[in-house]
Amino acid sequence: MKKIAKFLANRVVKSVLVLLMIALFNFFLVRAAPGDPAEILAGQSGAVDAEFIAKLRQEFGLDKPIAVQLGQYLKNVATFDLGYSYRQQASVSSLILQHLPATLLLTLSAFAFALLAGVSLGTQAALRVGKWGDTVITTLSMLAYATPLFWVGLMLVLLFSVNLEWLPAFGYESVGANLTGLARVADVAKHLLLPALTLGMFYMAVYARLTRASILEISQLDFVKTARAKGLSERTVIVRHVLRNALLPVITYAGIQAGGLIGGSLLVETVFAWPGIGRLAFDALIQRDYSVLLGVFFMASLIVVVVNLVTDILYTVADPRIELK
Repeated sequence: MKKIAKFLANRVVKSVLVLLMIALFNFFLVRAAPGDPAEILAGQSGAVDAEFIAKLRQEFGLDKPIAVQLGQYLKNVATFDLGYSYRQQASVSSLILQHLPATLLLTLSAFAFALLAGVSLGTQAALRVGKWGDTVITTLSMLAYATPLFWVGLMLVLLFSVNLEWLPAFGYESVGANLTGLARVADVAKHLLLPALTLGMFYMAVYARLTRASILEISQLDFVKTARAKGLSERTVIVRHVLRNALLPVITYAGIQAGGLIGGSLLVETVFAWPGIGRLAFDALIQRDYSVLLGVFFMASLIVVVVNLVTDILYTVADPRIELK
């Protein structure tokens, strides 16, 4: 217990420093973007006189020195106050909490599909190395890896929504249906299938190839040959000795790519009109809504840091020889 507590305390301190650096980077990156949010909002409202723009800049806090804006932003972040969106007339925290469940549902579904399908396909390819099954799986993995996400999404919509009319093309659930219980769950699942498949295909290809290569490498090590020499069944050798050790690099890569899933969801949510924080960030970028952008960036960074911490803990579950330090 002491080792776990020490490890968690050490990682929490490092995570806070990482989040601080990310917050600083995001603040200056957003401020470097061209365009003045006050002028854009004034133009969209039809009032472009200097007095109205100055009033908007005062409301946004953009009339203050950059150091003051930065200090206020860091103070708010420390208390998890992510600011207020004058564009949408709502607090940033409430907007993120409103859209976050949809993003988590999409990314977790895509991650589960990618990991399960990728590890299964990679294992089957390694067990059939040099045969037609290995060739088919490897070829399909390369195609999934090389194909752009937006193209995959559009083709899936064209096939399953337009031509076959099996699945809905966009949205989170049927508008105006007012479904409840299992009927609503089934409706959301139908809307989720295409975006989750689109987002997960790329990562499935990565996990499949990584699992295949890792299994082939582990299979040649001495302890695996010893296990076979003892007369253990091939299934026991693969599951208890080969696959368990081969999953370590997959776990590492999966933890690193958690951030990629959040980032990739922006494109997928835009294609499928999925109401998550990726879509929220895209709209905020178009509208120069700095508060929402910074809030989404910070929340995404926080999720990635937490996932990496969980990944380190899962390492010790997959391989007890690894100690937390």
